[in-house]
Amino acid sequence: MFRALYTAASGMIAQQYNLDNVANNLANASTAGFRGRRLQFEDLLYQDLVTPGAAATQQTNFSSGLQIGLGSRTATSEVIQTQGDATSTGNPLDLMIRGQGFFQVKQPDGEIAYTRSGAFQLDQQGNIVTADGSPLQPSITIPSNAQTVTIGTDGTVSVTLPGQQQAQQVGTIQLATFPNPGGLQSVGQNLLLPTTASGEPVVGSPGGAEGLGTLQQGMLEQSNIDVVQEFVEMILTQRAYEANSRVVEAANSMFENLNNINR
Repeated sequence: MFRALYTAASGMIAQQYNLDNVANNLANASTAGFRGRRLQFEDLLYQDLVTPGAAATQQTNFSSGLQIGLGSRTATSEVIQTQGDATSTGNPLDLMIRGQGFFQVKQPDGEIAYTRSGAFQLDQQGNIVTADGSPLQPSITIPSNAQTVTIGTDGTVSVTLPGQQQAQQVGTIQLATFPNPGGLQSVGQNLLLPTTASGEPVVGSPGGAEGLGTLQQGMLEQSNIDVVQEFVEMILTQRAYEANSRVVEAANSMFENLNNINR
């Protein structure tokens, strides 16, 4: 019965983490470029009361044995890599990646971070930056007197200046991809950092030979969270937590009967 208490407690803790993950997914349902996560679980150690294959007699062996599991725990949080819905904004600096890839932005400490959010703006020097002022890499500067800004599907950035009929190219946006995008580390502010698990970034032009997606100007990729599915997962998590708590109650009732056996 002691095993039942600790086993049920491990299940309750695992479902608590699962609910925390559902809450984070729902909280970011409106975050541009957000990729939802799904927790994966694994079972814990087993106590071998009878080892499978152990000798039952001199001529026979136990075919399956007798093993008692000791609960479960959260193993990993898998990143769902499906494409989010597209929303037209009309803002020429809003960009959406249709396919694989990440925008590169330079953090204040000089480290390059990666994001799927293409909600860009201009700073006081005309550089294309994120909402918190991190410049896009490679750096692209839009002239202050530019009348129009055009960004092609291949990342080419062109502007039209006063008195000129032909557009002038001012830079090219490059994207990055990773052998294992799920291994990137989330650090908040829509930013991701590479890790040993993600591998080294592969940088190239949108739509190029590296398998990178193309850019769509004036559009944003929304979160890929399915709100209905998250509500279903929340209900399942609640019921699993309740079931484990019932096991605790049952074990406690058995202890109570055992303590009262001599009364």
